[in-house]
Amino acid sequence: MVTNTRLLAGVAGLLLIGTLAACSGGETAPKVADPGAKEAPKQAEKPPEPIELKIHALGVSEQEFNTRFKDVLQKKFPHIRVVWLPTAGAANTIQEYVARGEIPDIIRNISSTVHTNYLNMGLGYDLRELVTKYKYDLNRFNPIFINGFKDLTSQNGELYGLPVSPFFSRVLYYNKDLFDKFGQPYLKDGMTWDEVYEVARKMTRVEDGVTYRGFSAFVATFMTYNEYSLSTLDPAKDQLSSFDTWKKIFDNYTRFYQIPNNPIAPTLAEEQNAFQKGTVAIHADIYSPYLDLSMIKNWDMVSIPVIEGAPKKIGIFPPGYLLITKQSKYKDEAFQVIMEMLSDEVQMKDARNGFLPTVASKDMMNALGQDSAVHKSKNMKAVGYYEFAPLRPARAKGMTLIDTNIADTHLRSAFVEAAQGKSDVNTVLRKTDELLKQEVEKEKSKTK
Repeated sequence: MVTNTRLLAGVAGLLLIGTLAACSGGETAPKVADPGAKEAPKQAEKPPEPIELKIHALGVSEQEFNTRFKDVLQKKFPHIRVVWLPTAGAANTIQEYVARGEIPDIIRNISSTVHTNYLNMGLGYDLRELVTKYKYDLNRFNPIFINGFKDLTSQNGELYGLPVSPFFSRVLYYNKDLFDKFGQPYLKDGMTWDEVYEVARKMTRVEDGVTYRGFSAFVATFMTYNEYSLSTLDPAKDQLSSFDTWKKIFDNYTRFYQIPNNPIAPTLAEEQNAFQKGTVAIHADIYSPYLDLSMIKNWDMVSIPVIEGAPKKIGIFPPGYLLITKQSKYKDEAFQVIMEMLSDEVQMKDARNGFLPTVASKDMMNALGQDSAVHKSKNMKAVGYYEFAPLRPARAKGMTLIDTNIADTHLRSAFVEAAQGKSDVNTVLRKTDELLKQEVEKEKSKTK
């Protein structure tokens, strides 16, 4: 009897469960976990397939690339083998690689050659879709590098590259031993060109048969890296841009070479290297972690003066840009590698070793050169004493392009002619204007 009662109760229970299941739309009752049961092991994620990314980084040696980036990239992306392609020699230009069908995935280029060495070769790839995909913050960069590069390269807002250090600011170097020898106070940040001129005049002299020059310079910095961001060829006209402004620039600098016993050297290379001989007091040049001044026992630097009436900005040699080729099969991986190369971690390490960061970071600027045996004791505030000037503007759409270096070479030659006293500033600038017009006509004739 008991057995029958239990049987009936069990049947009733089963009927009740079935009724509840039907009312709930067929859903089954939740299962109660067995405390003694073992969880099924999670399936391990399949590691990414190994790939090889090739980078053509003109201007960066393999040793430098390895020191700055290789370890970081290997740690972050163990499945990616980044191959640095040789860049030195006629057989290793980007044109030769492309001609051989060996198109790199990533190219490092500079703004002045991005048309000839990238866009005009059919390699251009717009990064905007990857920027969106990876939610990459472009605002972390100094805006002059993003906006200036887009102005130079894009037709409809395309972004072809991201800025990578190094880039170079302008400073004044000075030989402290010579200042001590001749009893002159050291230079200081924020001086004017008139003040520097007076110091150069006092420091120039001949003693015991030795000529001590008060001033020398890397002359190209006067033109190419000017605080006005002034191009040689006018962006909208086939002529020298702003004759009056160039006259002001030339007048400011040629006077230094009219100081008795301070002539400009016979060649620009000799003039650029004059300071390293130890007999020049002040030298205008770019700040660069590559510049070797080890032969000067006691040197320092101060901010580059700004021409009176000019924007209080420092003209700069622009950074390189990391570009992806449209032919690359690994665009996503290439972009991830670029993001890592430009990360805050890498750029802070670079900054501490003396490389100016392309991101807008006061912390990095304050740390500039602190791990560099050469620069940690120097006046690094001079490097960014004023804001950096924007990149020089590109030619307007539809205007004939000529190679930037060709235009700048004409201007540099004109400066040397004036500095040597062979001709006056007005005459050499008018001559440059005519030469630029001839270069434009020569370029136009190629398309006729």
